[in-house]
Amino acid sequence: MIPNLEKVLLGLIVFFLLSSVQSQQISKDELIFLTPEWKGERFEDGRPKVPDNLLQRMKGVTLEEAWAVLKGENFKYQYAEGWQTINPDSVLVGRAVTAVFVPGRPDIHRVIDERGHKRDGRIKSQNAWTIDLLQKGDVYVVDQFGAHVDGPTIGDNLGNSIYAKTGNGIVYDGAIRDIDGLKEIGGFTSFFRSYHPSHHLNNPDGQLNRTLIGINTPTRIGLATVIPGDVVLGRDGGVIFIPPHLVEKVVKTSEVVRLRDMFGHQRLREQKYTPGQIDNRWSEEIEKDFSQWLNDHIDELPVPKEQIQELLKNRTW
Repeated sequence: MIPNLEKVLLGLIVFFLLSSVQSQQISKDELIFLTPEWKGERFEDGRPKVPDNLLQRMKGVTLEEAWAVLKGENFKYQYAEGWQTINPDSVLVGRAVTAVFVPGRPDIHRVIDERGHKRDGRIKSQNAWTIDLLQKGDVYVVDQFGAHVDGPTIGDNLGNSIYAKTGNGIVYDGAIRDIDGLKEIGGFTSFFRSYHPSHHLNNPDGQLNRTLIGINTPTRIGLATVIPGDVVLGRDGGVIFIPPHLVEKVVKTSEVVRLRDMFGHQRLREQKYTPGQIDNRWSEEIEKDFSQWLNDHIDELPVPKEQIQELLKNRTW
């Protein structure tokens, strides 16, 4: 006999799987429920809509800076590593739209297909359904459970469609195909697990190797938890997923660090201060010098002028 606790856990697992199959695309109310800290604008489907200007400023943020802020807020599982990349010297930034696949199962696959085509009016195969929902500034984030041989659901055709809709690439926990064609897109900065020339099999009456069970649902990518609307920052071989309500803090912290580093490096080259003075907590003299330096170079610095003015306004010297 299964102990009561195990019965409860088993029941929860079954309920979750059935709920995923029944709803497939998460409801607006559920997505709002799962993002309670976000107080700003939302998309029609409930996803947090982090402003475009913050996305643009996020491109200057390093993984270290973002990770430090998230760790300080007790978000410990937002970083995923071990990727292959397209455009490794570029930065990927956008709002997450998620898709979750499981190893193919004909009975579930068939009913999802029938409902999607007949009730929801979806066309094409399941690997295209989430792509139809993408908008400018989105990043398509896919849990493909690391599938490799006969695994790729994205090649150059879907890649071109994704880029046309979003202006971005993908974060794809699995294999892609047509890699030369994807590289030709230009701005398709992407992170993926592997490459294989095969393609996925999608016939529930014959060969089948993956089934779509979640659209815009919470998912796991590596050791990171991803909620739709999280801001994706991919660069330098790693990807971090930033909760919407922390995006502004991450950006502003990064900008302050960037300005202080620029000032400190310049003063070290000029030999005005010693490394010990710059590496430790700055004295009042250095802080005043920093404020003056910000004023003197406000039109030349790689941070929006209004943000520097806000920084100066809030300083105590």
